[in-house]
Amino acid sequence: MYTLIVVFFLISIFASFLCSVLEAVLLSISPAYAQRQLAENPPVGEALTEFQQNIDRPLAAILTLNTIAHTVGAIGVGAQAAVIWGDSWAASVVVPVVMTLAILILSEIIPKTLGAMYWQELSGFTVKALKLIIIALAPLVYVSQFITRILLRGKNKSVLSRADFTAMAELGARDGVFSEGESKLLANVMRFNKVSARDVMTPRTVVIAAQQEQTLSDFHQQHSDLRFSRIPLYSDSKDSVTGYFLKDELLASLLENQHDKPLSSLKRELQAVPEDFPIPELFTHFTTEHTHIAMVVDEFGGMSGVVSMEDVIETLLGLEIVDEVDQDVDMQAMARKQWEKRAERVGLIKPESAKGADEAG
Repeated sequence: MYTLIVVFFLISIFASFLCSVLEAVLLSISPAYAQRQLAENPPVGEALTEFQQNIDRPLAAILTLNTIAHTVGAIGVGAQAAVIWGDSWAASVVVPVVMTLAILILSEIIPKTLGAMYWQELSGFTVKALKLIIIALAPLVYVSQFITRILLRGKNKSVLSRADFTAMAELGARDGVFSEGESKLLANVMRFNKVSARDVMTPRTVVIAAQQEQTLSDFHQQHSDLRFSRIPLYSDSKDSVTGYFLKDELLASLLENQHDKPLSSLKRELQAVPEDFPIPELFTHFTTEHTHIAMVVDEFGGMSGVVSMEDVIETLLGLEIVDEVDQDVDMQAMARKQWEKRAERVGLIKPESAKGADEAG
């Protein structure tokens, strides 16, 4: 009699222990690890990928076996305890308490901790064990999957979101997997789709543009120290932008004594994008069209500013690309300062000195 109660107890705990380990390992395996295993160990990688794509199947097998183990164990141990001790307090109180604590500690806490810690080492064993369990419990697994699909119909959703990847990048930096710069770059990539041309463009108020009929020598004399390599051209005003020219081509033409040629002789096509144009699409546009600048237009077709490949890359890297002759790092910030100065002159806002006096008063 004592032998039977021990056998029921051990079978129940062992089966539940195994289920908890398999569940912890299965839920700890990342999509990236499964993809890596496809290259390093194709049989394991294919099985892991299949399990992740149809996660309810292995989970149904695990939970079915775990339920059977708990039920059979409880019934078997309880029945044998009643035979041995009858209606005494040992059978009605002690045995249930011991069984509950054993299930909690030996088949939940310990195995799930081990599975979560050593999931990579146990991935191969998990694949083999799950295949056997799924085959052995195929009818029950099928019924469970059928019910699950009815309940979750139309609820397919990616396991990972952009926020998850951002969090993983931050955790990777904290744990030393990524450097701080790498983590920042990954986080910027995840936020890239939320940025538009309006957010990164050089505003119209600080865009250096040239009248297309102006001669090469006149423009060079006026802007001999110009740091920009691409300058928009216009016919009547900045709202009538017709293209752009390269500073290098201007200098090359001057060296060839073509001083009196109009800037329009160097004109290149300048494509326009709306203010809400997404930065990822703009990056693709620049790379596929082999161009480095575009005009940003507002809802009325007027020029709002210009955006360059440099602006896009700065946004991606999370920093300003500054060369030796840059005087104003952030052109948007400079545009804001110029607006504030004009607003102070016409009385739209109070000067900083007046603000300070008001606050002191």
